[in-house]
Amino acid sequence: MACVASYPTVVHHDMVWFWPNSDPQYRNIFDKKKPPFIPELDDPAFTKVMAIRDIPYGYDILIENLMDPAHLPYAHYGLALTKPFKEQRDREGGIPLDFTLKKLGIEGFDAELEFGYCKYQAPCILSIHADVDSGTKMERKIKEIGSKNWQRACFLPCKSDALVVGYRRWFNKYADGEVDWRGRFSGDLPPTPPREQLMDRYWTHVVNCRSCSRAYKSLNAMATVLEVVAIGLIGVVAAATKQGAVSAAGRTRLAILGSVCYAVSRWLAHFVQKYFRYHGYNHSVPDKAMVFVQMFRLGVAP
Repeated sequence: MACVASYPTVVHHDMVWFWPNSDPQYRNIFDKKKPPFIPELDDPAFTKVMAIRDIPYGYDILIENLMDPAHLPYAHYGLALTKPFKEQRDREGGIPLDFTLKKLGIEGFDAELEFGYCKYQAPCILSIHADVDSGTKMERKIKEIGSKNWQRACFLPCKSDALVVGYRRWFNKYADGEVDWRGRFSGDLPPTPPREQLMDRYWTHVVNCRSCSRAYKSLNAMATVLEVVAIGLIGVVAAATKQGAVSAAGRTRLAILGSVCYAVSRWLAHFVQKYFRYHGYNHSVPDKAMVFVQMFRLGVAP
């Protein structure tokens, strides 16, 4: 008879939390230790949108990315549809950000932001209370030089780097500079999956996102309709040529229209495949698909 480990679980903030230890002594652990509490998620005055996406890397990389709002105007240039700025900004919309770290300890830390505040609840809960996200910072390739040597290889002079600095300080002090994989991995992590798997968009996002899914279906339907129209027009031209029912100029116009419809349908199919299925993402280029989806959601003509 097969035995399945049973882990303590609880539903909190509409999410399922579990304690990663099946030892009976932890059976009632949630009576003593509650999951992190975020007041806004229980406040009906706030709009709450829940989303799930599986990404094949550790939570440490994800948290560090979220702690760096200064990279948004550059790494995701053109994605955010924001109102006009009052203050002077650079070409991409970035300005210096003033962050101050507070109360760093084993439980995490707090930080004051010029547009709000941030709370990091170790090891993997980050909440940012802000009105706008902006800033200036060059992209750091910390993963390439190793998490333990990042301070030597990267110069972080900006105040907007305070959250990343604080996170790495916590990580080195309380987690020995690495994720505790509970014995699942030893030494190096498994090989990095192929880019097609890493950059898959359909199964990791589009299929679960209402706006993206609607745009995906609409564009596919449009491509199919255009292809059918193109085939129909070519058929009409062939029949008209055989019966001589349409002038040569008329047949030419129909043939050109059919060719245009077919070319547009192929372009749409390529667009859908590239931006809604798999795209070798380039940080320096605006994410056209996501901009399109935001426009689609807002009812703005692209």
